[in-house]
Amino acid sequence: MNFIMRKMLEAKMKDVPKEQQEMIFNMIEKNPDFFQKIALEVQEKTKGGMDQTSAMMAVMKEHQNELKGMMGK
Repeated sequence: MNFIMRKMLEAKMKDVPKEQQEMIFNMIEKNPDFFQKIALEVQEKTKGGMDQTSAMMAVMKEHQNELKGMMGK
Protein backbone atom coordinates (compact mmCIF):
# COMPACT_ATOMS: atom_id res chain seq x y z
CA MET A 1 0.00 0.00 0.00
CA ASN A 2 1.48 3.31 -0.95
CA PHE A 3 1.94 6.26 1.36
CA ILE A 4 -0.87 8.38 -0.12
CA MET A 5 -3.40 5.55 0.07
CA ARG A 6 -2.42 4.85 3.67
CA LYS A 7 -2.85 8.52 4.64
CA MET A 8 -6.28 8.65 2.97
CA LEU A 9 -7.39 5.55 4.85
CA GLU A 10 -6.03 6.91 8.13
CA ALA A 11 -8.08 10.07 7.63
CA LYS A 12 -11.23 8.01 7.00
CA MET A 13 -10.55 5.88 10.09
CA LYS A 14 -9.60 8.67 12.47
CA ASP A 15 -11.94 7.31 15.17
CA VAL A 16 -10.60 3.75 14.88
CA PRO A 17 -7.91 2.82 17.43
CA LYS A 18 -4.37 2.73 15.97
CA GLU A 19 -4.00 -0.98 16.73
CA GLN A 20 -7.09 -1.81 14.68
CA GLN A 21 -5.94 0.50 11.89
CA GLU A 22 -2.64 -1.39 11.68
CA MET A 23 -4.48 -4.71 11.57
CA ILE A 24 -6.61 -3.44 8.68
CA PHE A 25 -3.58 -2.06 6.81
CA ASN A 26 -1.77 -5.39 7.22
CA MET A 27 -4.80 -7.29 5.91
CA ILE A 28 -4.98 -5.00 2.86
CA GLU A 29 -1.26 -5.33 2.16
CA LYS A 30 -1.40 -9.13 2.37
CA ASN A 31 -4.61 -9.44 0.29
CA PRO A 32 -4.74 -6.54 -2.18
CA ASP A 33 -6.76 -8.45 -4.80
CA PHE A 34 -9.46 -9.37 -2.29
CA PHE A 35 -9.84 -5.78 -1.13
CA GLN A 36 -9.89 -4.53 -4.72
CA LYS A 37 -12.75 -6.98 -5.33
CA ILE A 38 -14.60 -5.59 -2.31
CA ALA A 39 -14.10 -2.01 -3.52
CA LEU A 40 -15.49 -2.90 -6.95
CA GLU A 41 -18.51 -4.63 -5.44
CA VAL A 42 -19.24 -1.61 -3.23
CA GLN A 43 -18.90 0.65 -6.26
CA GLU A 44 -21.40 -1.47 -8.21
CA LYS A 45 -23.91 -1.34 -5.36
CA THR A 46 -23.59 2.46 -5.07
CA LYS A 47 -24.10 2.77 -8.83
CA GLY A 48 -27.24 0.70 -8.32
CA GLY A 49 -28.62 3.27 -5.89
CA MET A 50 -27.39 2.18 -2.46
CA ASP A 51 -25.69 4.69 -0.21
CA GLN A 52 -22.01 3.99 0.42
CA THR A 53 -22.41 2.87 4.03
CA SER A 54 -25.18 0.39 3.21
CA ALA A 55 -23.23 -0.90 0.24
CA MET A 56 -20.11 -1.41 2.34
CA MET A 57 -22.05 -3.21 5.05
CA ALA A 58 -23.75 -5.48 2.51
CA VAL A 59 -20.49 -6.42 0.81
CA MET A 60 -18.71 -7.00 4.11
CA LYS A 61 -21.53 -9.25 5.23
CA GLU A 62 -21.27 -11.24 1.98
CA HIS A 63 -17.53 -11.75 2.60
CA GLN A 64 -17.78 -12.17 6.37
CA ASN A 65 -16.21 -15.63 6.49
CA GLU A 66 -13.22 -14.62 4.37
CA LEU A 67 -12.65 -11.55 6.52
CA LYS A 68 -12.83 -13.59 9.72
CA GLY A 69 -10.26 -15.98 8.28
CA MET A 70 -7.89 -13.12 7.53
CA MET A 71 -8.30 -11.79 11.05
CA GLY A 72 -7.49 -15.19 12.51
CA LYS A 73 -10.89 -15.62 14.12
